[in-house]
Formats: sequence, C-alpha cells, structure tokens
Amino acid sequence: MTSFIDPKTLKTWLHDGGEIALLDVREHGQYGEAHLFYGIPLPFSRLEIDAPRLMPRPGVRVVAYDDGESDVAERSAAQLAALGYTDVHVLQGGTRAWKAAGYVLFAGVNLPSKTFGELAEETYHTPRVSADQLADMLARQDKVVVLDGRPVSEFHKMNIPGATCCPNGELAYRVRQLVPDTTTPIVINCAGRTRSIIGAQTLINLGLPNPVYALENGTQGWYLNDHKLEHGGTQRYADDSGNTDLRPAAKALAERFDVPTVTAQTVQQWAADAGRSLFLCDVRTPEEFAAGSLPAAQHTPGGQLMQAGDQYFAVRGARLVLFDSDGVRAPTIASWLRQMGHDASVLQGGLASGLSLVPAALSTAPALQTIDASTLSARLAQGEVALIDLRGSMQFRAGHIPQACWSIRPRLAGDVKDETRQLVLVADDAALAAWAVASELANHHGPAPLLLEGGMAAWRAAGLPVAATPDLPADAACIDYLFFVHDRHDGNKEAARRYLAWETGLVAQLDAQERAAFRLPPIASHA
Repeated sequence: MTSFIDPKTLKTWLHDGGEIALLDVREHGQYGEAHLFYGIPLPFSRLEIDAPRLMPRPGVRVVAYDDGESDVAERSAAQLAALGYTDVHVLQGGTRAWKAAGYVLFAGVNLPSKTFGELAEETYHTPRVSADQLADMLARQDKVVVLDGRPVSEFHKMNIPGATCCPNGELAYRVRQLVPDTTTPIVINCAGRTRSIIGAQTLINLGLPNPVYALENGTQGWYLNDHKLEHGGTQRYADDSGNTDLRPAAKALAERFDVPTVTAQTVQQWAADAGRSLFLCDVRTPEEFAAGSLPAAQHTPGGQLMQAGDQYFAVRGARLVLFDSDGVRAPTIASWLRQMGHDASVLQGGLASGLSLVPAALSTAPALQTIDASTLSARLAQGEVALIDLRGSMQFRAGHIPQACWSIRPRLAGDVKDETRQLVLVADDAALAAWAVASELANHHGPAPLLLEGGMAAWRAAGLPVAATPDLPADAACIDYLFFVHDRHDGNKEAARRYLAWETGLVAQLDAQERAAFRLPPIASHA
C-alpha cells in the first residue's frame, strides 16, 4: 500500500536533519521544466538501473513525486519497494500540490550547485572580467592564461580561443604547471557562470598569488558580445602535469571549512552503519580511475561532483568520503562541498589507504530474448512484428529504423495496448528495455517481446536503411528532452540571455530554510 505525504510534511522532512532522497521520477524534460529545489532526477525509465547507485542504503527515507496528474510516482514507489527499499513515500498531488501549498518550483537542472555559485560570488566578491575586457587582453597579447573549468567533452563543443581545458576539480593539482609564473593573470571560464565563479574562487581560496578572475557569463557572455568561439578544441592539461605544490594550501583550506580527515578503519565502520548512507568518491580523472581505484568507489570527477552532484548521489544528508592520490584535489573539493551543506570528509592516505569496501549489489535486469538485424529486417518486410524504439527522442529523430515507433517507459503500455504482433524493442541499454518490459508489459498479450541484438549500431553495420524525422516525435511528446533554452549554444542569443537571467535569478527564489542550508562564510573575504 502506497504511503502518501502532504507538501507540509515533506517540507518539514527536508529540513529536519535526517537523510532523505527526494526523487523526481518524471522524465528529464518534465523534470527540467518545474521541480522541487532538492528534487533528484531519477526518471522512471531508468529507475532500477540508477537507484542502487544513487541510494545504496535500502532503509533510506525516500519520497517520490510526479506532476500529480499521472501515476508515475506510485508506480515508481512500488518498483522501489520491490527492489528492497523499506521507507518509501509519495508526495500527494506532486508538483501541483507543492505549488498550491505556496512553495516554489524551479526550472532548469543542477539547482543547488548553480544557486550556490551565485551565493559564492555574492559572499566572496569573486573578481571577474567581461568578455570585452578579456578579448582586449588577448588582442594585445597580454600575459594572461585562460583555463576552462569544464570537462574535456564540454570544452570540445566550444571554447574561448587560446583557452586550455582544466576542469575545476583539477585546478589545485595542475595550475602551477599550467601557469608557473606567479604574476601571470589567470581567467577561469565555463559555459555560463557557476564553474567560472567556483574555479576562480578555488584558486583565490588556495592563496594563489596570481591575479585570478572569473569570465563573466562564460562562453555565452563571449558569444553575446559578438566574439568568436572555437569548436573542436583539444588543448588540455597533460596527464602527467599534476604536482603537490599546493598540498599545504589544500590542507589549510580543508581545515578552514572543518573538513574531517578520516581513516580507512573509520570508513569501514561507517559502511557497516545501517542508519547512514555512505558514498566513496574518487575525484581523480577518468584515466586515473580507469587505471585502478578503491573497491566500491564511484568515479566522481571533482568539478562535476560539485556541479552535478545529483548524478552521483541522491541522499541529502549522506556521508561523502572523497579521495585522491595526491592530497590536493580531495580536500579542495571537500572544502566546497562542506560550504554547500554536505557531510564531506577526506580519506586519509587516499588511493594508498588500503580501504576495501564491498560494492553494493546492483539490480539484475530480467533477460530478454534477442533478434539479429537481418532477421528483424525480414520479419518487418513480412509485417510480422511491431518495432518500438526506446532510445532518446532526439536520437530517434536523428535516425531510426523506418518502421519504428518511438515510445518511453511511462507510456509504453498505452502505446502498445492494441498491438497483437510480436513486439521488438530497440534500446542502447538492454537493461532499460528489460525493466520496461518487466514492469509495463507483464500483462501484454501475445508472444514475448524481443530486443534488437546490438541495437542501432548493429542495424547500421548491416547496411540496413535508416530514416530521420526531425519533427517526429513532436516536441510535446519528447518528455525525455529538456527544451528549456536548449539552443543557447547553437546561435540563439535570446536563449542565452534567458538562461543567464534564470541563473542570476535563482537566489531570489530561495526561501529562508533553503538559503540557510548552505554554509558559506558570513563575512566576505578573498585573497
């Protein structure tokens, strides 16, 4: 039986100091249009795949919500209970009830981190330069270094001419080799504001003697001021460029913000605590993580752990234990996480600590029988099967098997309720398709559904036809895709302006409890 709670109860729970996982179980596009401030995006289509990683403790208090007009939250609660979660509730009336109760709904993604970035700038008075000022500096060939604080993949999309990619989580470890001269001005940029501000303030908090600035409004500000961006950039930090020159500064920074250093033995004890959730976070680079990490560790690159923490942990109030191999990156990132209100610690000894935790058990998806591309092609020609594509809506638009129809798990049962032919599913992730079948098609009549072996890659490799439909599915049907200023990087200046206005307007939407949850210094200060 579903346990429902009202908005007032949920609001109390969010600020009572206990652990809570507040799950927005709608699809990504729906989530990004209007959601609760602490809502974690966990789409119903990926529920069983991501829940064990985002919520490793079965006894954690969970609240699921939707828009109040569908039953997705109730269906999700039932699935979570089936996975072994024992304290699951549903927000009665969903987002509509939350708004009707007088609470605010937020658009966009990564809300706590982006709001925190604005508060950090307000608190620290982070120095900044405008796009025009930086353009003038570069045109004069001034002695200035531009470091892009985003991950390599984002840098590759667009960058300030001459910039070097150095994700924020790597700055403390690599800046002295990237900028050995202590008098050279450093400008940190991202696509918008948050990582520009946090990256610049990181170096300032570490006491770097260089003049350090955030690029106001990042690449969007650069573009809005009619400066040209580069695309496909590859200039980045060298893998062997790290050093520990700033280790004492990182240690002092951690002490300043009361970041505990914990032993492997302590973390072992925490892991055995059935009353608290624990996340072991490897903040190093993807290459370092791939080369070897600690058992049960999740790869959480430092800058992104701050920027998009909801991709790595869903439990508000959980213990976060960070580690590295250098004693520089983990304490620096932890200092920010503590200011964001998280219970973050640093593992003593890091990678060499000897810590060995047992990885959490993942949900095993039920197996689906498969069909190869050539057999599927023949059966389609005979009209024997109905083809359902469960990939992302934008992927479907870009290229799909001509006879396919697009669907998504919350709508799957309704989309095929009158279909009598055998169903064949197309998916990038076999587990996604398998869970959709298990939960949505258990009562579907006819032969058991099949899965296209190898997905679209196998179909294309076989030289079989592919169709593109730029307008299908229609925008209204694409609940998995966030259209909110989606083209701000693609030449739409008005979308870029709206995005920046949204970002700078976040703080004003906070209530007193949401603002008080952050732990920024009360007095403005910077080196």
